[in-house]
Amino acid sequence: MKIYTRTGDDGTTGLFSGGRVPKHHLRVEGYGTVDELNSALGLARALGTLPATDERLHRVQRQLFYLGADLATPLDAQTSFVVRVPPEDIAWLETQIDVLTDELPPLKVFILPGGVPAAAQIHVARTICRRAERLVTALAEHEALNPQVIPYLNRLSDFLFVLARWENHQSGAPEEDWTVR
Repeated sequence: MKIYTRTGDDGTTGLFSGGRVPKHHLRVEGYGTVDELNSALGLARALGTLPATDERLHRVQRQLFYLGADLATPLDAQTSFVVRVPPEDIAWLETQIDVLTDELPPLKVFILPGGVPAAAQIHVARTICRRAERLVTALAEHEALNPQVIPYLNRLSDFLFVLARWENHQSGAPEEDWTVR
């Protein structure tokens, strides 16, 4: 199987359900940013996360492939092979946020992203997730989407923030408070 098809040489890309859109289409920007997020999480894992963090990020990476496919397929597409993001994925993120938060000191001020390299990379992934959310909410103003997509991205960014804090806490890296000048 060749990796190149030449079908995108005209500046368009194919959607899972068929049809083509410009490569700058909001739908493509959305699932492209989800792909970027998945790569950022892969880098965090490669930097040597703790085993519990690695397990959680592995699960999220798998969920992000479903999210990307969901975004790459218009909601009204007649297809049976695309798995849409289910509410259970959001519930899992919420449970993880609660579990991790219970093990952390209360947050009283803003903190600067950083700490151990893996946690710092999870913070980078969180900001990419927020960008994906902004792009997808813009897309939702023009096209119908799976109603689970935006809540999933919103919860995922919260999860990544808490996970980065937890990774630092478990690694003994102190949080640096942001202070007003």
